[in-house]
Amino acid sequence: MRRKIVEIDQEKCNGCGLCIDACHEGALQLVDGKAKLVSDEYCDGLGDCLPECPTGAIRIIEREAKPFDEELVKQKMQEAAKKAAANSPLPCGCPGSLATLIHKDTTPENSAGQAQASPAQSETQERPSELRQWPVQLNLINTQASYLKNADLLIAADCTAYACASFHEKFMKGKITLIGCPKLDDNQYYTDKIAEILKLNNPNSVTVVRMQVPCCGGIVKAVKDAMLKSQVIVPYKEVTINNQGQIVKE
Repeated sequence: MRRKIVEIDQEKCNGCGLCIDACHEGALQLVDGKAKLVSDEYCDGLGDCLPECPTGAIRIIEREAKPFDEELVKQKMQEAAKKAAANSPLPCGCPGSLATLIHKDTTPENSAGQAQASPAQSETQERPSELRQWPVQLNLINTQASYLKNADLLIAADCTAYACASFHEKFMKGKITLIGCPKLDDNQYYTDKIAEILKLNNPNSVTVVRMQVPCCGGIVKAVKDAMLKSQVIVPYKEVTINNQGQIVKE
C-alpha cells in the first residue's frame, strides 16, 4: 500500500540518537553510527521524530510500504521489557554501587599547609578531588541517597571531564556529581530517574555541563523534561564545553 512513512537522509544524519528516543514505536535504530528505519511495519508515519532531529535529516514521504502493525509494535515492546527485566541487577546490588558520602579534609591546618606551598610546589602537587559522593553514574545512583537531599546537583555528560582540565575545581566543587552519556544510554530512563531525584530530594540547584556536539543536547532535554514531569523547577544553569576544553556557552 502507498502511505506516509519516514525517510532519513544518511548524509545529514550525525548519529545523535535523539530521534530514536522520540520514536515511541521503536521504529528507528542506530546502525553503524546512523539512524535507520528498522521496519516499515513499526513506523506509523506521524513523524514524532522530526522535531528532535538537529540536522533536518528526517522527513515524511509517501511510498509503497507495508502497513503499520500496532500489534507487532506491542509485541516488540513487551519483548524489550522482558529482556530489560531479565538483565536487571540482583536485589543485593553491587558493592561498588553502594551510596557513599565522601568527606573532605577542610581543617585549618590542612588549608594553612596548602597556603604556605610555593608556586613551584603547587604546580607539582596533585590537585585534590572534588568528588563528594559515590557512585557518579546516573544509571547507578540511588534516588533516595541521603547526599541528594537539598543538594546542588551537577549533571554532566561523560566526555566533559576529559575535555576540561580544571573540571573538578570549576564545576564539581561543592556539588553532587551525576554523569551519563545521552548518545549511548537511554535518555527516557534519564528523564524518569532525574524526575524522581527532583521529586524526592528537592535540590537547591541544577547545573548541566555538556559538550558542543549535537548528541549532548539529549542530556539537556532529559533534565528539562524531568523538571516538567516532576513539577520541581529549581535554579538551572547550562554550560557548553568544546573539544579543546574551552567554555563556549554559559
